[in-house]
Amino acid sequence: MTSPRKPSPFGRTLCAMITPFTGTGELDLTGARRLATRLVARGCDGLVLSGTTGESPTTTDEEKAELVAAVREAVGDRATLIAGVGTSDTRHTVRMALAAEQAGADGVLVVTPYYSRPPQEAVAAHFLEVADASALPVMLYDIPGRTGTRIEPDTMIRLARHPRIVAVKDCSYDLLGTQKVLARTELAYYAGCDEQVLALYAVGAAGCVSTVANAVPAHIAAILDAFDAGDTARAAELQLAAVPFIEAMMNAGLPGTVTAKALLSRLDLPAGPPRAPLLPAGRETADGLLALYGALSAG
Repeated sequence: MTSPRKPSPFGRTLCAMITPFTGTGELDLTGARRLATRLVARGCDGLVLSGTTGESPTTTDEEKAELVAAVREAVGDRATLIAGVGTSDTRHTVRMALAAEQAGADGVLVVTPYYSRPPQEAVAAHFLEVADASALPVMLYDIPGRTGTRIEPDTMIRLARHPRIVAVKDCSYDLLGTQKVLARTELAYYAGCDEQVLALYAVGAAGCVSTVANAVPAHIAAILDAFDAGDTARAAELQLAAVPFIEAMMNAGLPGTVTAKALLSRLDLPAGPPRAPLLPAGRETADGLLALYGALSAG
């Protein structure tokens, strides 16, 4: 029996990396190099830079390009780099894609245009224009809870015909729609929600784009390793063991950026404060995250 898994140029275990800042809120490129190197050494095949977890709404175009160049210098060809370039403006997104290509990215992450809530024909036109603009492969980012607009399965199937639209970061929470696209296209799907890593991998996803991997990259990789080895019971055990930690980081009322930075700071890893309008997590939250991290690491 052949595997339903779709090939992807990006790898399997991807981390939606936070963007480290200094204590005064400036871009910390030294910290970014250090964090990226750690993530790759601990099991990440690729890094997604300047996604939502990377605070793309509050970093400048210049900072995004500097971040890609610095991380490329740090990890070389040991990992793929996918640059978040999505904005609510198609022309701006095209400029960002070209800048990411020049800075050394291996691909671009393009989110659905947000706030304006374009109809599906306009959504498709946006993605196609960006895909036509550069030579980089494109990962679509479907997260209607933040953008207000879904990339409908039929639109996804249409977009899959473009030779450079190759992957999807899936935060749609629509397992049926995801399976429909998996069955009818060669798109490489990535679970964008940590609680769905194993569930989507089991039906043919290429891997995950994990926020939790900022802190526990080896654990996330181990879930997929166990499944690939045929030990589905162990894969399920590892996924379920991570649930309290995932819930604390991703479903406790704070953005994953905030919780990830709070925990990394406690671990003496590069993080810094989030930029306004986000505020740092309180001490109680950071204490709880550290305790859950310890329990998961010990297990």
